[in-house]
Amino acid sequence: MSPKILIIGACGQIGSELTLKLREKYGSHQVIASDIREGDETLMASGSFEILDATDASALEDVILHYNIDQVYLMAAMLSATAEKFPMKGWQLNMDTLFNVLNLAKEQKIKQIFWPSSIAVFGPSTPKKNTPQQTVMEPSTVYGISKQTGERWCAYYHNRYDVDVRSLRYPGLISYKTQPGGGTTDYAIEIFHQALSRKKYTCFLKEDTALPMMYMDDAIKATIQIMSAPSEQIKIRSSYNLSAISLTPKKLTNAIKKHIPEFEIDYKPDFRQAIADSWLASIDDSSAKQDWNWQYQFDLEQITEEMIEGLKPKVSIGYEN
Repeated sequence: MSPKILIIGACGQIGSELTLKLREKYGSHQVIASDIREGDETLMASGSFEILDATDASALEDVILHYNIDQVYLMAAMLSATAEKFPMKGWQLNMDTLFNVLNLAKEQKIKQIFWPSSIAVFGPSTPKKNTPQQTVMEPSTVYGISKQTGERWCAYYHNRYDVDVRSLRYPGLISYKTQPGGGTTDYAIEIFHQALSRKKYTCFLKEDTALPMMYMDDAIKATIQIMSAPSEQIKIRSSYNLSAISLTPKKLTNAIKKHIPEFEIDYKPDFRQAIADSWLASIDDSSAKQDWNWQYQFDLEQITEEMIEGLKPKVSIGYEN
């Protein structure tokens, strides 16, 4: 039997692509998309959609009961750079939505939850290279604090109430299909837009700032894979490390120049540099590989080719300005 799925935050950077992939896998009638606003034409035409504020516990429960939902993918969040500007709003959105979903699972009104964590859970005292699954975690951002707190509550609800909640610590995600969502790793998307439209880019991070990155297709694959795995294989109920490549602005620039030789970049680090400096440079995801056979596909060269080819049509029709 295919699960009946609700995606919260379906119009976001991850949610929009996840919605389409899940509908492709399970059928459009099995996947209900929701957000506080409508999405683009492709998303809205692909299946049922509900306007939903997931901080409203009663409204959330009504949608879940109406559609007989089995699985919830809670993708709504205020990301790192935006949450630093609006700390209390970021905390409220990120935590209230999680508790609302966890409590519905506790009450056995849903069977399974996916909740995304992030490399933001780590902090300045965390080992920077090949960061292990279990290590020092002292996040220095609102987003990171909310994600670390969320991990602990996920593990608690699983251990105390047997809630089947699963989670991944996403690295920076790269995609041409959606606009950046207010994160510290957004440069890795912006740089492609600007390389194609203007042939130059001013980066808000230093050229040698190394951060873990992943192509969106790999992140979506990992998300569906962990949710499809037998429960006994999911041995970590806080959140799994997830990794693909480690990237710096300079390394990405060199990859782009192979396709656009005239591309130029300069650097004007802003407040996001301090956030990036508190994060890690590379991550050990051996637990995910061992427990549910995770393996990434897209390397730097493949990501660069996919991004440039995917964005070219948007630039040619004046999508960029």
